[in-house]
Amino acid sequence: MEQDEWRNRARGWAALLRRLAADAIDLVFPPVCCGCGRLTGDARAVCPSCWGGMRLIERPYCEVLGLPFAFDPGAGVVSPEAIANPPVFDRLRSVAVHDGIVRDLVHGLKYRDRTDLAPMMAEWMIRASDGAVAAADMIVPVPLHEFRLWTRKFNQAAELARSVAQGSAKPYRPDALRRVKRTSRQVGLAARAREENVRGAFAVPEGVRQGLAGKRIVLIDDVYTTGATVSAATRALKRAGVGDVTVLTFARAMPGPI
Repeated sequence: MEQDEWRNRARGWAALLRRLAADAIDLVFPPVCCGCGRLTGDARAVCPSCWGGMRLIERPYCEVLGLPFAFDPGAGVVSPEAIANPPVFDRLRSVAVHDGIVRDLVHGLKYRDRTDLAPMMAEWMIRASDGAVAAADMIVPVPLHEFRLWTRKFNQAAELARSVAQGSAKPYRPDALRRVKRTSRQVGLAARAREENVRGAFAVPEGVRQGLAGKRIVLIDDVYTTGATVSAATRALKRAGVGDVTVLTFARAMPGPI
């Protein structure tokens, strides 16, 4: 009994010290909006103005592609796009449209080494997954080729995936998928060129294949544009026996208003 009481007191003191340390940091470095830099009440947040500028992707939307509907057609409805051209992955979910503050956050993480943004972005991604993260067996990032990783120093998809895994207490498995082909950058390529660029670019290592059979995987990337990259990655996972793949991105490029 005395030992349990001592442990409870130790936990209480540890929690108090963490709070004091966090308060001290906030005093020296006041928390600011991750978008515009205005003072906020939380270090991992955006101000009301920036939040209002985000075009969140909310229901009603296509159950497969996550495309927003202009009106609610009822539960379980699939969009004409998903019927005409079914994706190789099982479903797609994204937080918001890739413009304004959302694009700034993606660029901050990807090009300005703002890895501190990943935990906040991951929290929104878990919510946007619509239960897919909770149902997943593991979280897998879209990998970079070794040369690209060496030049960039980090993989933004891996930073997001690691934070999603930590925030959901799910296994983080960056070893489940490898990029075996050094591809050109996708930016600026047309849809068909993007598909050709990443064809055969991914593979599942032999040593992990057995552990993937029948598993439910959430595949993480920062932005969904044409789907060429995540489709190529999904094909490799499905060939290895994965049972279900949810693609989860922070942003989604869309040609028109939602």
